[in-house]
Amino acid sequence: MKVFRGTPPQALPRSALTIGNFDGLHLGHQGMLARLKQEADERNLASVVMTFEPHPRELFTPDSAPARLTSLREKIELLADAGVDYLIVQRFNKSFAASSAEYFRDHIVKGQINARYVLVGDDFRFGAKRAGDFALLSAQDQFDCHSLPTQEVNGERVSSTAVRTALQNGEMAHAARLLGRPYSISGRVVGGDKLGREFGFPTANIQLKHNRPPLLGIFVVEIHGLERTYQGVASLGFRPTIHGGDLTPKLEVHIFDFNREIYRQHLRIHFLAKLRDEEKYPDFDTLIAQIGVDCEQAKDWFAANR
Repeated sequence: MKVFRGTPPQALPRSALTIGNFDGLHLGHQGMLARLKQEADERNLASVVMTFEPHPRELFTPDSAPARLTSLREKIELLADAGVDYLIVQRFNKSFAASSAEYFRDHIVKGQINARYVLVGDDFRFGAKRAGDFALLSAQDQFDCHSLPTQEVNGERVSSTAVRTALQNGEMAHAARLLGRPYSISGRVVGGDKLGREFGFPTANIQLKHNRPPLLGIFVVEIHGLERTYQGVASLGFRPTIHGGDLTPKLEVHIFDFNREIYRQHLRIHFLAKLRDEEKYPDFDTLIAQIGVDCEQAKDWFAANR
């Protein structure tokens, strides 16, 4: 997959295009990508995804913007796995947001992206003040334009909001049903304060690209990116017992039956079940005892579910 930061400097090959934020790449997004690739293959077109960075709500209403399900890097990884030919990461700033819907359709979609087929969601809006809709996108018959209805799972609309709600509520199995896979966070292993090792529970500290992760607490996890899949326990939060609560969240993973240095390796952590919320304990001894309980509960979960 070739990635462009901003619209391509030259027109792309004749293409099939879909446009959206694709946060989390849930089942609805996956259905859209599958349809896009099918149409691209049948029409002998390149498959193209256009997404935005930052999320438009982070520009207009940063204080109320939702927590991201995926960082930009994670989104790129997931789209590459989906087999997309080209990804356009459009910088969403005030200048771009002020572009008219007609300019976006005629100059960017038709001109620079060279779209011959366009697939969007049934609620797609574009252009300044969200003035553009499906009718305007398809008005001049410049390309074949289609929309997909919202996908449902057991009667529930699949959306990034629904995934976010499930994660916030600790409903990991429900989030996985909406995503079509366990929720995960990926990142590079970085140095930490090594307190976990002193406690007898060494941890891999994963660099977070999420300023506000969509879930917090203690979790049963699987660790991918090493020579095989490992099992473990992860703490995602602010460590209230250790530092009285850090200002930024941290993801620390204790990997069962593993004790190697893996600094700088890139891991993907799959969140399978929530054990509990973070708590502030009166002393380190109480914290260490609780970590031991967490590990035993996680091993019991794996014994029952794997």
